[in-house]
Amino acid sequence: MTGKTIGVRTWRFACAVAILLLTAQAVAQETEATTADLLSELLDEFLVGASINDRQTHQDFWADDLIYTSSSGDRFGKAQIMSGLESAAPNDSDSPRYSAAEVRIQDFGSTAVVTFRLLAHIHDELDAEYLNTGVFRSGTSGWQAVAWQATRASAQESDTERAEGSD
Repeated sequence: MTGKTIGVRTWRFACAVAILLLTAQAVAQETEATTADLLSELLDEFLVGASINDRQTHQDFWADDLIYTSSSGDRFGKAQIMSGLESAAPNDSDSPRYSAAEVRIQDFGSTAVVTFRLLAHIHDELDAEYLNTGVFRSGTSGWQAVAWQATRASAQESDTERAEGSD
């Protein structure tokens, strides 16, 4: 082999490696976007179901080994949430309707962290705001929340966020 042949082979090999690396990076970015899209849609569907106390929505959303810390500082699991739904009356027009704002999703492969501002509206008026953080795991049942922290937003922060959002 001549030096020219080795140089061409090295160049072709380097190009092939570069193409493979760029393809792997593109696939990884597509997977991350897909995970974010899936979790965003899952969150939206959950909030619609939670607004009407839909039992199946909660069953699908929460993992069996969930650790939930409420805004009042109580810690419990999925069984307590499901038990509470059994005695809950269907939501009427005076019940809050939930939505999410400022959603941020960090994808770590088979786990992800979702943070967002939970908005509770009654008759189209903002009633309460919470800062929520959920840790999700992807498994045989799809993406499910395994840890949840709900914190009532302070009045000062709520006012600041609304003022910043109106700019």
